[in-house]
Amino acid sequence: MRKTAMFLTLMLAAGTALADTYAFGNRVISSGDSIGRLVEIAGKPDLVTPLENEYGAREGENWTYFRDGKTIVFTIDTRGRILRITESR
Repeated sequence: MRKTAMFLTLMLAAGTALADTYAFGNRVISSGDSIGRLVEIAGKPDLVTPLENEYGAREGENWTYFRDGKTIVFTIDTRGRILRITESR
């Protein structure tokens, strides 16, 4: 039982340490990077969508890029940091 608990703890810790990444050519953007770095590497987004909570308070933005038949969405927090990167076709 103790080994199972230790294994689960290690797996959860490893999962939180992994970052979302996306490569623009040979340059990589990761979750935690600033929007300044994102603009430096990818340029201005094609679409910016505000994110609000149920009371209308701003919680961040989704920055969307359309590249090579893909849609790449960077979720940005209110501090200007990338929280999540999602990609779809």
